[in-house]
Amino acid sequence: MKIRHATHPDDIAGFDTRALRERFVADDLFVPGTVSTHYSHHDRMVIGGALPRPGETLVLPSYDPLRSEYFCQRRELAVVAVGSGGTVTVDGERFELANRDVLYVGRGSRDITFTAPEGESDAAFYLASALAHVSLPTTLVPLAEADASRAGSTETANLRTVYKHIHAGGVPSAQLVLGITALDPGSVWNSMPPHLHDRRTEIYLYMDLPAEARVQHVMGEPDRTRGITLADREAVISPSWSVHFGSGTQNYAFVWVMAGENQEFTDMDQVAVTELS
Repeated sequence: MKIRHATHPDDIAGFDTRALRERFVADDLFVPGTVSTHYSHHDRMVIGGALPRPGETLVLPSYDPLRSEYFCQRRELAVVAVGSGGTVTVDGERFELANRDVLYVGRGSRDITFTAPEGESDAAFYLASALAHVSLPTTLVPLAEADASRAGSTETANLRTVYKHIHAGGVPSAQLVLGITALDPGSVWNSMPPHLHDRRTEIYLYMDLPAEARVQHVMGEPDRTRGITLADREAVISPSWSVHFGSGTQNYAFVWVMAGENQEFTDMDQVAVTELS
């Protein structure tokens, strides 16, 4: 588990590209045969990746920085299938996840494992966790059952579908709000026009990008923005003081997850494009 300390907006003024990546980007979440995690002091969120080899089962451990007997002793967890799918087992109960399905795992769940099917497999699981003050049922949310809405337009190159898997009007959680945004072919801009939400941290995991494609992710205060170039399955932490939007070399998808003061999806402060610099 790598530790990411909280930051102040003034901090990034002197950061070069390498420093920005060291503070905000997780580019090592998906290592074959491994569960990799990052602990962020921004709202004490944990993100991770589990990449079992074909036929392999990986166990989600606890980690010394959590000071807990097991990972979900004080935490809730969302598991997103970002590959071809596989099996997540929670305290003996098996859940079969297909691509873009999400499993919400409630506080108090002890034994959590990730299994890839035999043969050719691209099973990959993205993990996002926050502290939880209540214990809620472990629930599978297939992509087809997520709340889906259309946003943007072809004229502004940001036509997209926003899927909400874990949210106040759907599967309940203590803190987590999570979904997937998928851009249509020919659209490249995400979260545009941009916004802030000072009461929550948000983390993006970009996915479904070919090896040669990239997303230019923009962060920072609206009048002091900085860009970071991201590849497939790289995650970027967006503190509450930062905008978070970007543009890719082609269409793509990303998992967005938030935790913090509240779970209101619309609790955000819009930023006009003309205010960016």
